[in-house]
Amino acid sequence: MDSPNQSGLKRSWAKRLGILGAAAVPVLLSGCTKEQVSTGFFPVESKGATSHTEAYTSLWNGGWIALMIVGLIVWALILWSMVAYRRRKNDRGLPVQLRYSMPIEILFTVTPVILVLGFFFQSVQVMEKTTDDTTPGEQVIEVAAKQWAWDFNYVNQDVYFAGTQVHLDGSEKPGENAPTLYLPVDTDLEIKLHSRDVIHSFWVPAFLEKRDMIPGHDQSLHLRAEKEGEYVGKCAELCGEYHSEMLFNVKVVSKADFEKYTKSLADEGNTGQLGAEYDRNWYPKEGAEK
Repeated sequence: MDSPNQSGLKRSWAKRLGILGAAAVPVLLSGCTKEQVSTGFFPVESKGATSHTEAYTSLWNGGWIALMIVGLIVWALILWSMVAYRRRKNDRGLPVQLRYSMPIEILFTVTPVILVLGFFFQSVQVMEKTTDDTTPGEQVIEVAAKQWAWDFNYVNQDVYFAGTQVHLDGSEKPGENAPTLYLPVDTDLEIKLHSRDVIHSFWVPAFLEKRDMIPGHDQSLHLRAEKEGEYVGKCAELCGEYHSEMLFNVKVVSKADFEKYTKSLADEGNTGQLGAEYDRNWYPKEGAEK
């Protein structure tokens, strides 16, 4: 008959694994800059770019920190269990069989519920500050997407910029001479989004926000651009053969430079607004001429 389990020689494998893990983390993070870590590996230029970016970054970093702590605890317990309760050479028979532990079962149930509720309420708070932001805009700008360019209406100044398609024969590089959207710094903005034909998506990576532009379902983006600079924008929805050409630039400038730019549009004769008459009518009314 097998003899009862007896413990073998004790080895500090758990301690060795802990030391190895502690040494591996700095090595993995050694190639990252301080700015990359502080922005959660979002674009570095997003830091302080708009009134919304800080809320997004805080939620993102807070979520990863919480998940990392939980992950480290779980992995540490798994590794510790593997080492502490491994079968040793002089063990005989089956290990002692244990039933469930009520305190542990409660812990395993309550902890995920607390985490999920915490993430939920934090996400709701961030959405109220960002996607649900309806602050009236001091400046209203209409952005119309079309295959494969962009139109910008500066409503307050009653001027416009009409984007033209790049040469679709390969003679012009993507992004070269792309339309440029001018935004005044430290100003409440209402950016109205509209699609003239198919589904597009307005995305400025540095702003950490993206809005789908669905024909017949206009929406708006309310924010403040808080840092002057140049940013890259693009359509983030596959919108046809030349989707890769549908790029634009964003320039956040001083209020004086913004007024100077919009005045230059007026001087060029770009007065008035580009309306729905340039939309592609997918569903003409019954009886209308084709």
